[in-house]
Amino acid sequence: MSSTYFKRFRMESDLGTPRTVPALPPGYRFVAWNEAVIDVHARTKFRAFRAELDAIVFPCLGSLDGCRRLMREIRGKSGFLPAATWLIARGNTPESLQWCGTIQGVAERGGVGMIQNVGIVPGHRGLGLGRCLVERAVAGFRMHGLGRASLEVTVDNARAMRLYQQLGFRRTRTVYKVVDAAAAESALEPVGAL
Repeated sequence: MSSTYFKRFRMESDLGTPRTVPALPPGYRFVAWNEAVIDVHARTKFRAFRAELDAIVFPCLGSLDGCRRLMREIRGKSGFLPAATWLIARGNTPESLQWCGTIQGVAERGGVGMIQNVGIVPGHRGLGLGRCLVERAVAGFRMHGLGRASLEVTVDNARAMRLYQQLGFRRTRTVYKVVDAAAAESALEPVGAL
């Protein structure tokens, strides 16, 4: 059995300096956490990650059931922070509603807010939605008195690396995620529309 190794950086940002949440593009809006949207987070996460590198690194992101399990795990953590957990939607009627982005936040020991799975659905990328989600989560961390924000990113995800560096995140540690080569190959198979 062969394995594939993916290089990942743990990155942190100091929250001592106040930051502002940029405005969303016209027609988009933030949707705050409540228990009724847990499946919306899972579906949005799946649509954002299913055809991406992170679905290979973390196979749960490549299936809707995996995203549902992951959302339940995140929600079940003792440090889960609703104020750092957001969706972005576009449209106001049932016919026009689109779920475009998702982020979750968890408070960890030592006053660190850990950002979980920043995901933007294809078709809504390149509009600054990821930046808005990260800054909104950071505002939630600051509201809870946390001094640092942290996240992990796969080094080969150049777009995410650039965004996090622009937002003041700096590498603090390098880790390697081991993935079974056969699982990585099957994750690359085409997926149907959701």
